[in-house]
Amino acid sequence: MPKRKLSVLTTAAIIVPLLLILGAALWFAAGAWVSVSGPPMPASGYLAMVLGIVFSLIIGCGLMALLFYSSRHGYDEPYHADGDDRD
Repeated sequence: MPKRKLSVLTTAAIIVPLLLILGAALWFAAGAWVSVSGPPMPASGYLAMVLGIVFSLIIGCGLMALLFYSSRHGYDEPYHADGDDRD
């Protein structure tokens, strides 16, 4: 069976529900963030949260880059010896 490109309608049928789920998750997170009562978070707490998010994104992007690099350069292929030198 030949590979076919996704039509615009199929792409929209995939992207629109995903965007709706993302919007619902953001709406729920914002509502939960505002409704939680307690002492205000100090500036150092916000700084720690931002640094944790940035560090996580850097690590995640770096690992994905290594994954694609190793895949494109053949490091993920099984080893095949050209000659059998075993005795």
